[in-house]
Amino acid sequence: MLKRVHFPASILPYLLVAPQVIITLVFFIWPASQALWQSMLVQDAFGLSTQFVWFENFQALLADPLYLASFKRTAFFSVAVALLSMSYALVLAGFADRVVRGAMTYRTLLIWPYAVAPVLAGALWVFMFNPTLGILSYGLELVGYDWNHKVNGGQAMALVIMAAAWKQVAYNFLFYLAAMQSIPRSVVEAAAIDGAGPMKRFWTIIFPLISPTTFFLLVINAVYAFFDTFGIIHAITQGGPSNATTILVYKVFNDGFVGLDLGSSAAQSVILMVLVIAMTVVQFKFIERKVEY
Repeated sequence: MLKRVHFPASILPYLLVAPQVIITLVFFIWPASQALWQSMLVQDAFGLSTQFVWFENFQALLADPLYLASFKRTAFFSVAVALLSMSYALVLAGFADRVVRGAMTYRTLLIWPYAVAPVLAGALWVFMFNPTLGILSYGLELVGYDWNHKVNGGQAMALVIMAAAWKQVAYNFLFYLAAMQSIPRSVVEAAAIDGAGPMKRFWTIIFPLISPTTFFLLVINAVYAFFDTFGIIHAITQGGPSNATTILVYKVFNDGFVGLDLGSSAAQSVILMVLVIAMTVVQFKFIERKVEY
């Protein structure tokens, strides 16, 4: 007869879990509930009167062509940043995995951009592409290309995409390099003995084996493009010109802190939160099926 094992009651597990629970409640649950409540209110610019309007803020947003246009810009911006940063980091990790002499120096230099704050990263790219003083804009002018992201919306979007992707390359590089170094060398060497070239070994052996890392980085980069690029856009274009770089997260700031429309800003933050959660669920439900663990 099997005897059931009984463990004595202890407060220690609750104490160990408590810090994380408190952090989640204070920094996520409470602000999210406040945003949800604020999204159903209309407040005057002076904060003297508040009216409960149910879902009128959401209805006004979904009928606003400027807000609907920001969805398209955000989708394009997020896809471009994720693809550019992940593909570039994958190439750099492939080269770093092969470097023998000076490998640590090479890897350290590639990691440095991750330590740069988003606002500083944006300032660096603004200086390089300044229409009058930037060294890269001067080089483009020498080859006959007129660069001025302050009046050209396409150039402004390209600039914020390059700056945001450059900022995230180092993070992706770290994970890709760690994933590649965890692959047994015997597998790659066996393919080389069978006559597979470097490119064939990469696409048939290395890339499928690092697919879990690729999926993880896809989720992280999508969230990064939606939320953590605010500082870069604010430093480079401030949403301009003519709202050409106003993505969802920047419109939340612009309507709430500049336009003082707190109800609309809160409603936008709720929609953005629901959108990111839904996108993450879809990624785990459909894309993860193709991942080989």
